[in-house]
Amino acid sequence: MEAKMETSGGTLVDVIDRILDKGLVINADITISIAGVELLGIKLRAALASFETAAKYGLEFPSGTNVETAAWKEALVAKEDCPQCVKRVPVEELISTGCPWCGWISAKARAVV
Repeated sequence: MEAKMETSGGTLVDVIDRILDKGLVINADITISIAGVELLGIKLRAALASFETAAKYGLEFPSGTNVETAAWKEALVAKEDCPQCVKRVPVEELISTGCPWCGWISAKARAVV
C-alpha cells in the first residue's frame, strides 16, 4: 500500500485569496515606558478582507463609504462554491437553476425540469 503525501504549499495568489475570503485581523497594543512612566502608547486595529467577507461579518467601513452601489449590493448576496467548478455563485441561483459557469445542475433544479 502506497502512502500519498499531500503538500499544503500554495502560490501567493492562493494565500491572498484565502486571506481575503476568510479575513485577517490585527490587534496590537504597543507601549514604550521608562522607569514605569509611559512615554508612548499605540493601539493598532486593522482588518484585511474582501468586501464580501467584510459585509458578511458586519465590519465597519470609513465614513463616506457609499454602500448603495451595485458592487456593495452584490457583496451582500450569499454565495457558495459550485461543487463542480468551485466558482462562487449566488446560493439562490445555484440551488434553483445551477451553475452558470460550468452547467452543473442541482438536484432541486433537476426535479423541477
